[in-house]
Amino acid sequence: MASNNDHADDTKAPCPRLLSPFKIGPDLELPNRVIMAPMTRGRADPKTLTATDLMAEYYEQRASAGLIITEGVHTSVIGRGWHRVPELYTKRHAESWRAVTDRVHAAGGRIFCQLEHCGRHSHSSFRDGESGYEGDMKKGVAPSPIPRSSGSNKQHYTNLPEGTADIEVPRALTTQEVESIPDEYRNCAQLAKEAGFDGVEIHSSNGFLLDTFLQSSTNKRTDDYGGSKENRFRLIEKVLVACCDVFPSHRVGIRLSPNGAYNSMGSVDNHDAFLFYAQRIAEMNIGYLHLTNGIGPPHKEGPTLELDEIRAIYPGTIIVNSDYDAESAERVIVSGNADAVSFGRLFISNPDLPDRFATKGAELNDMAERPWWSTFENQLGSKGYTDYTRLAEPNV
Repeated sequence: MASNNDHADDTKAPCPRLLSPFKIGPDLELPNRVIMAPMTRGRADPKTLTATDLMAEYYEQRASAGLIITEGVHTSVIGRGWHRVPELYTKRHAESWRAVTDRVHAAGGRIFCQLEHCGRHSHSSFRDGESGYEGDMKKGVAPSPIPRSSGSNKQHYTNLPEGTADIEVPRALTTQEVESIPDEYRNCAQLAKEAGFDGVEIHSSNGFLLDTFLQSSTNKRTDDYGGSKENRFRLIEKVLVACCDVFPSHRVGIRLSPNGAYNSMGSVDNHDAFLFYAQRIAEMNIGYLHLTNGIGPPHKEGPTLELDEIRAIYPGTIIVNSDYDAESAERVIVSGNADAVSFGRLFISNPDLPDRFATKGAELNDMAERPWWSTFENQLGSKGYTDYTRLAEPNV
């Protein structure tokens, strides 16, 4: 449950509540409420998809965040969906991540691993050469065989030399396959624990696998995992339980995007469905609920679910994300509708973001240009990744 920490000294910083300490559960103490959001950066080893020394440097640089949430980390071969995204389902993967967590902890930081199954946001090329994946078994998977749409009708950042390919119709998972997914997440959570992570976040937003189970527009199943909102929540509940078998419940978080349209998401019943999901998650007493409006404008399929509506039924820790700056982040925390705010692009170009927020008159580095976030062409080096200056360093 959240710790109130209501008595920050307003004279010490331009955004005192944002910079005030915060506690999740009995023992996860954060020095501030400036959370580093999960962001795909595509710097894993191209052959083994393990974490690299460059990735360790990147996360170490940002250890002053109240909490770092890693980029989405693939949970299995079939869960792949983006070029050079790191993975965490073998001992070798875990060993590579240990170098990351050790450096973050040595720098005084805290770090959760975001577990990601891309679902239909995938392409057959991610299974090229993998034993046991031939024909339709190479395709991305989903609750139902409904492809996502995009303006170009293309899947980007694939394993193909040209990087793009036509979007494929996903293969619908069998009931037996669905029931194996919680064990997949349990394995990843166990490896995350062995790798030294402080906890895990379940990626259930932005049109990836678990989000497509939650939404009626993408889940047309007739078994125990489709139809009613209770059934659509069943898989996510089992995944959370599996991860809480490994970590204490307050070391497990989940990310949802009830208003997001990215990956052609949005359903007419999202407003009421996601209120129901938030209530069920609250009953599980996990570490936090991480809410994002997704990438781009909200969907228009139904009424927007407002933050104060979720707060009214969710008493635990809420982290919010959606183009906040220091002032708007301070306001939403003061309002009581959120306990912390996650920042994405600002953390790319400002590795010492909490320090800049804490220093009156400190300027932020220019926002990172999109080609350097994570692109097919620029996934090899430090440019746009670890070369941003700190306050005490000269601009280069």
